[in-house]
Amino acid sequence: MTNRPTILTLEGVTKLEQELHQLRTISRREVAARIKQAIAFGDLSENSEYDEAKNEQAFIEGRIVSLENKLKNAHVIDEDDISTDFVSIGTTVKLLDVEFDDTFEYTIVGSAEADPSKNKISNESPVGSSLIGKSIDEEVEIAVPDGVVTFRVLEINK
Repeated sequence: MTNRPTILTLEGVTKLEQELHQLRTISRREVAARIKQAIAFGDLSENSEYDEAKNEQAFIEGRIVSLENKLKNAHVIDEDDISTDFVSIGTTVKLLDVEFDDTFEYTIVGSAEADPSKNKISNESPVGSSLIGKSIDEEVEIAVPDGVVTFRVLEINK
């Protein structure tokens, strides 16, 4: 496993720390109780409750290790260092689809924070990486599954 830096905003660090705390304190205890209860049922060779609880325990422990590594290797973007002169991680950019005259707004985040359903796109995604470094009124052509889309940068905010 490589120790590549995980680029995060302060909000992203907080979310990961909250999830890690939840897994370490509540989720671990809950799954341990389920395992204990399943053992009480007897014969573990045909005990589906035990198998499910052990699988969930393995998932939780794997997620804890993953979160610990992300936080250990975190490079936190300081909001004070974010410029609105150009698109960068931590900025919110308003775009105009030149062909269809539609506007979109995306926040550029590191890959660990990406959540397209909340318009948070990764700096490593095709759209995100194409926008990095662009300034207001600049146009960018981005290859998407349906072809090529031309966006004009309308606004850049923190």
